[in-house]
Amino acid sequence: MDSSDEYEETETAKCGNGDRIDMADKDTFLQIPENHKPRYNSLCSDDELLEEDLGYESVAPKRDSWIEDYTPFSSCQNSIYLPVTGHEPCIPKEDSDPQHTPVIKMGWLYKNPPQGSLIYQHRWVKLDADYLRYFDSEKDVYSKRIIPTSSITGVANVGDQKFEVVTHNRIFLFRAESDSERNEWVSVLQDFIGPARMRPGHELTLNPCVTSEIKGYLELRGLRSKLYTVVCGDKVFLYKNAEDYKMGIGITSIDMNVGNVKDMDKRAFDLTTPYRTFNFVAETDQLKEQWMEAMRDSIAEALSNYEVAEKIWAEPANQKCADCGTTKPEWAAINLGVVFCKRCAGEHRSLGPSISKVRSLKMDKKVWTDNLIQLFLVLGNERANQFWAANVPPSEALSPTSSSEERRRYIIAKYREGKYRRYHPLFGNQGELDNALCINVQSSDVCETLALVFCGADVNCETGVPDLPSPSVLAAFHGQNLQVEFLTLNRNTEIPRSETKVAMHPEHYIPLPSITHNGFLFKTASMARPITERKNKEEFSRRWCVLNDGQFNYYESDKNATPNGGLKMREIVCLVVNPPETHGYDHSFEIYSDAERLYLFGTDNPETMREWVKSIAKSFIPAYAEELLQQDFERIGRLRYKDPLNLESSRVGWFCLAASTLHVCLEDSHGQDSIDLQKLLELSRDSEVLVLVERGRTLYIEGERKLDFHGWVAAIQRAAGSSGDTLSQQQLTEGDIPVIVERCIHYITQYGLTSEGIYRKSGVNSKIAALLEAFRRDARSVWLKEGEQQVDDVTNVLKRFFRDIEEGLFSQEAPSWLSTTAVTDESKRISQYQHLFNSLPRVNKATLRTLVNHLYCVQRFAELNQMNLHNLAIVFGPTLFQTDGKDYNAGRVVEDLIQHYVIIFHVNQHQLKRQLDEITYIIKLRDNLNPKTGPASGDFICTVYLEEKKETAEQHVKIPATMTAAELTFEILDRRKMSVKEKDYWCCFEISEKEETERPLHYQERVLPIVHSLGVDSHLLVKKHYNMEAMLVYLASKVDMTKHGMLKFKEERSLLGLTTGSFNDRYFMLNHTSLRLYKDVRSNRPEKEWPVKCLKVYQGIKKKLRPPTCWGLTVVYESEKPEKQEKQQWYLCCDTQTEMREWFATFLSIQQSGQLWPAEWGKSRATSRSAPLDTRMGNVSLIPLRGNENEMRNSVAAFIADPLALLRNL
Repeated sequence: MDSSDEYEETETAKCGNGDRIDMADKDTFLQIPENHKPRYNSLCSDDELLEEDLGYESVAPKRDSWIEDYTPFSSCQNSIYLPVTGHEPCIPKEDSDPQHTPVIKMGWLYKNPPQGSLIYQHRWVKLDADYLRYFDSEKDVYSKRIIPTSSITGVANVGDQKFEVVTHNRIFLFRAESDSERNEWVSVLQDFIGPARMRPGHELTLNPCVTSEIKGYLELRGLRSKLYTVVCGDKVFLYKNAEDYKMGIGITSIDMNVGNVKDMDKRAFDLTTPYRTFNFVAETDQLKEQWMEAMRDSIAEALSNYEVAEKIWAEPANQKCADCGTTKPEWAAINLGVVFCKRCAGEHRSLGPSISKVRSLKMDKKVWTDNLIQLFLVLGNERANQFWAANVPPSEALSPTSSSEERRRYIIAKYREGKYRRYHPLFGNQGELDNALCINVQSSDVCETLALVFCGADVNCETGVPDLPSPSVLAAFHGQNLQVEFLTLNRNTEIPRSETKVAMHPEHYIPLPSITHNGFLFKTASMARPITERKNKEEFSRRWCVLNDGQFNYYESDKNATPNGGLKMREIVCLVVNPPETHGYDHSFEIYSDAERLYLFGTDNPETMREWVKSIAKSFIPAYAEELLQQDFERIGRLRYKDPLNLESSRVGWFCLAASTLHVCLEDSHGQDSIDLQKLLELSRDSEVLVLVERGRTLYIEGERKLDFHGWVAAIQRAAGSSGDTLSQQQLTEGDIPVIVERCIHYITQYGLTSEGIYRKSGVNSKIAALLEAFRRDARSVWLKEGEQQVDDVTNVLKRFFRDIEEGLFSQEAPSWLSTTAVTDESKRISQYQHLFNSLPRVNKATLRTLVNHLYCVQRFAELNQMNLHNLAIVFGPTLFQTDGKDYNAGRVVEDLIQHYVIIFHVNQHQLKRQLDEITYIIKLRDNLNPKTGPASGDFICTVYLEEKKETAEQHVKIPATMTAAELTFEILDRRKMSVKEKDYWCCFEISEKEETERPLHYQERVLPIVHSLGVDSHLLVKKHYNMEAMLVYLASKVDMTKHGMLKFKEERSLLGLTTGSFNDRYFMLNHTSLRLYKDVRSNRPEKEWPVKCLKVYQGIKKKLRPPTCWGLTVVYESEKPEKQEKQQWYLCCDTQTEMREWFATFLSIQQSGQLWPAEWGKSRATSRSAPLDTRMGNVSLIPLRGNENEMRNSVAAFIADPLALLRNL
């Protein structure tokens, strides 16, 4: 498109007498066809060009793919052929101009020719108060050019019946038929533009009084360039480019009171009028929707009737939005009695008609009866807000510039929750509220009625008068028409949910929700199994989704009438919000149905997802569980549960998981209950029942449907575990102490307070690392038992936990604690410690108090354990402050805390004395039960072979009760001084020569029970496990730990009627709980089923059984029931070695919970042996444990006098 906006024909212009104007002979002249095509009443005809006007310098704007505001765009072509399609026949009438502004002057003029031509063009020109426009003919509706009179800066004669119209950025040249006609035009224009220039300055647009709704480039079909289009009030304006829009020089304007918007294919849509159809094409589907919505709003504006609005605005308070204060609000909630602006109206609609019945002041004229208008004049926004907004904090109040999210939060809080309302004195007393309502409706006080109804009074309550059974009938009898109007509008209104716990009767005012929502989402195919891998964008399809009247349907597009599929809200049992970027679309959610189907939806817009999740959740959650919707949940839905007092029958409950809290609404319960999952005493799963144990109560959650129940179990277990590396993210006790800290301290108090050098001696690093990892994985499932764990291992686990914890025990205030040691005055120093302690986070405070209490008790028994105040301080200073041991202030802080424990922590001395007495009693009791009779004598001597069974490879090893297979393997390798490479998987095997089988022991498996169970023909062998790497690779590629397939099966003794002399084909299914045997793949019921935990699987089958292949497994089943000892043995043959390896790997992985091989095998070997006793902690020497009293006293005195003196000797 060139720089002029003119739609001009390349025809030879004629003078008034019909003669052609003489033209110079130039190559650039356009040839004029002899037979002229008929003229159409449109912006252009098929042979028209958009040509350069003389004297106009084009501006090179920049075109953007989005809607823009005054953005210049790149230069266009010099001329464009315009489309022939889309023309409507003109309706002939006298002056068909749709503008209502009176015409000051009109007539025929010749306009200057396009650049490169001397042919003047005959144009019908009109001048009114706002614009100077010219058309092809006097019957045209849409102009060729529209010039705001406010942009005209001058008018001047230039001779030969010509005159110029000068604007801010260009000059238009016209020629009249005579000098007198020219003078008349010039005189009228000059008289008019004088006062026009004196008007107040404003932005130069075609409709400067109205702010544009949307503007940007649209393609008009048939053109080779795009037009800058502006939807402004009740009109649509077309410009050549953004620069012309700024200057106010347009092509034409379209009155939308005769317009209609029609959706077309792809990105196209039509704007039809009786005079022409405009075929527009947007740049994207999203922009198309925005343009269509804006044009429809413009049509609504054009058709609006301000009669009702003017009446409502007669009340001054109604001239501002009741929520944000925007002037001239055009919408209202007819049941709430408030008037609000367009932006707030969108948020009111999202509340649903059960809360806010939204109506327009300008378009819903039939709704606005005289009584309803009078009701809004009586109430008014000011009086209504004296109830609805009586307690709005300034920080939460809205303004006209508030964002959509701020409006949403405020409007939900104000009308759905009733957060800011003025509570009626009778609030909570249903009977008194109803009685007050029946009395008040007999008067004209509608404001009081509003307060009573929205504080819980039942608009349908019984009045006690048989002839006047309801409040509305009672009000009508007393002639209170406005009361009748208000009660009728609120007959089914949902009353705000209050956070105030008041005994109310919700059955009076909780109707079923009526939610409506629609929009585009991206959907995958529904499935009958959990989603275990990321879904890419290519796997999603765009669908138009509609939620209405309890039905959720999705369509191929918004034009289709028949849905592709759908769900009834009552069929939904669970709604899951996935973490961002879980799938190809950043934001996604899952819907589970009671038919065991899973539906996955996605979008890139977080706001869109939140709206859908909110609408869907509100649609299927019952009213009594609606409080759950206030949570920022990741999973919400229906499950069955059992009461511990009645385990025979289960009932339905509604559950909501938000972070680490499980919120619950149970049948027959009052309100919502919550369970802090990180503080559970126990979390276990038995088949399809999940058991949650808190102090004082137990909840049994039952799996009604496997698909969603497995998701609930995984999510609850994940939320109940440690969610991070800080103290507050650990699994906690009821007293906000990490479980690992409490259990370590409890074990040490029971079994270790008399251990000499406690907290000083090192343990076995491999055991320490394994125990610490077990605590981090699930501290709740770790129970420390005497004999299974050593005291030194547990003490080192506790120290390592505090050294590794993120942010440390003293959080960000650690430097302040260290600097407090410089305070010489003891009372001031203690006061500072107290201040710092009180400023710690909740969990840090509880943990520090518990730890210092424990250390205080340890040093009270220093005569037994040799760990006095100073030794503990030196050990724990660097640990708790996570330093390298060089800062002696760390030890001084710990020493001060222990020494002044009672004062700093405000300890009850009576309780402390009782605690110390209990510890003393425990020590005496253990001494009586376990007299010291020398070293333990229960170790077992066993012969273990390395790589093969021969005399030169045998090793005689003492097997203690706690030795694991990994420790035995390390012991053998260390004795032979064998190095281990990175990919060497050394393992201890149980070998049975009689059965010709072998079984690798799990690295954490206790060796002693295996040794006792070995037969005469069995032995232990340490060798490389050559299949381990392939097994680990296979398991890493599996999504779930299950396997199934055909195997050749033989029993040692026939239980199923099988022939003992041969192998038979059978179908096997292995999952995380059981191994099932089916006759064939089509069988529905298993012939046999064994629990996996009762199976031992060996590699190999003895040759005398004549197995069909050499790749077999021997499986041994031993019943757990002591009253019925049962042992079975059978054999499975696979077709390939790979198949056998996969079955064996799956068995082991299920039995060992996926921990087939330690993550850091090499490191654990290097640290498996117990380190020698070290008298140093970091770089600080410890005070000697042994020695006479003088030596001890001298060492302590030297440390107090100069703590750094010890470092100088290093």
